[in-house]
Amino acid sequence: MQVCGPDAVLKGKLRMETFRNSQGKYILLAMVKGIQDNKEYLGDVDGLIGDGDHGMNMNKGFSLFEKQFGDQEMLFSEGLGDLAMILMNEIGGSMGPIYGTIFTEMQEYLEKTGSESIGIVEFTGALKAALAGLYTIVDARPGDKTLVDCLSPVVRSMEISAEKGESFTEALTQMKVSALCGRDSTKDLIAKHGRSSRLGERSRGVLDAGACSCCIILTAMADSISALLTQEDV
Repeated sequence: MQVCGPDAVLKGKLRMETFRNSQGKYILLAMVKGIQDNKEYLGDVDGLIGDGDHGMNMNKGFSLFEKQFGDQEMLFSEGLGDLAMILMNEIGGSMGPIYGTIFTEMQEYLEKTGSESIGIVEFTGALKAALAGLYTIVDARPGDKTLVDCLSPVVRSMEISAEKGESFTEALTQMKVSALCGRDSTKDLIAKHGRSSRLGERSRGVLDAGACSCCIILTAMADSISALLTQEDV
């Protein structure tokens, strides 16, 4: 049985685990593949209470990024910024600005650290910056049936892992659990923002599409970073 929340954090001794910022291409293309592989799923989920174009729009933006930058080596921080610009300029609806802000805030935080290596502290800081930045452009908060319900528990999970001295690998494992739990929590919520909010009670019983895509992206980040930390299949 999955356990969600602070009690689910894995116990272990802190290990100095980092990946190089210069290994960004591997992580970013894993994120691209996650969206591409789930294009139809995201469209189907969105179609239940939305206009059904979330999968198409996300796939368009991430695929454009792959086309323009996929054959280049890139810093993780720099690549996040390039992806952000494409999403903000090339895809429709609210998701472009939302994900553009998330990735821009992560980029800016990581660039401010100036570190060539990224560990649990830097990655957690980047996720915290992403959520804080998102809160400046949207009114949604946890419980409103949006991607905030996925991102917020992930940020808290990483904070707890860092505070407890967990290893980066263990923290990423728990991060995935928190992302899934956050995504699944939206099923029983009533939408308070966006097109689906007009449905009121009828929006209950369906996952939020934005929370689903956020979960896919965060899971891809966690899996690819974990692989870099252990140098498996890289």
